[in-house]
Amino acid sequence: MEFLAGSLLELIIETSTDLPPDVRAAMPWRRGWRRRDAIRPGAQCDPPERGYGGRGQGHLPGHRHADVRHPHSVGVDQIAIRKAILEAVAEATRRGKLRPNSVDSITGKNSGDNLGVETPVVHFEQWEEDRIEVRLILKGGGCENKNIQYSLPCELDHLGRADRNLEGVRKCLLHAVWQAQGQGCAPGALGVCIGSDRAHGYALAKEQLFRTLDDVNPNPALAELEAGIMEQANRLGVGAMGSAERLP
Repeated sequence: MEFLAGSLLELIIETSTDLPPDVRAAMPWRRGWRRRDAIRPGAQCDPPERGYGGRGQGHLPGHRHADVRHPHSVGVDQIAIRKAILEAVAEATRRGKLRPNSVDSITGKNSGDNLGVETPVVHFEQWEEDRIEVRLILKGGGCENKNIQYSLPCELDHLGRADRNLEGVRKCLLHAVWQAQGQGCAPGALGVCIGSDRAHGYALAKEQLFRTLDDVNPNPALAELEAGIMEQANRLGVGAMGSAERLP
């Protein structure tokens, strides 16, 4: 457990201070876009080298989600693993790698160490491998606030009726980007689940955020949908801290 705690601390620091290659490659200035094309006039943002800089600068995100996969073994102690995760989060906060922003929902009091009731979020799952894997998502709370679910068929502002098919899903995804209006700590990534129940659907949608941005869906119909959404959503005019201009 001592080794695990050290590895978890290293994972948190690495995740909070260094963007992975697929994320760097997806940034507008990495793809040759001119700055004035990538960011709307009046938007508040740091220069690329500051806002999305190299290792050691830290993004200090506000939400922590750990997904733990472990073998089916008597020697695996989920309580001890959870404790190690909490200790690593508290230590990373003490070192200034995570902003202390976990606030009690009832009292409004900040714990100061990013620990509290059900925070950080930790999910456990058994798998057939003989090792423990911990995957970590660090994201702004604004992204969580802009989550949305749709029950098809439905009527959408500016887009009309969305039926219970992939075209209806496409409309819902565009509406989701539109209704966020740049408030979700942009730039952002969409994690989408089609089907399931309300609670598990959110979990499955968040699971998609572990995919690399250059990943191609193995389902041809979903791969086509994802590519189309990327192209259309990026034409909505929604920028970091900006507002949208139109729906196609």
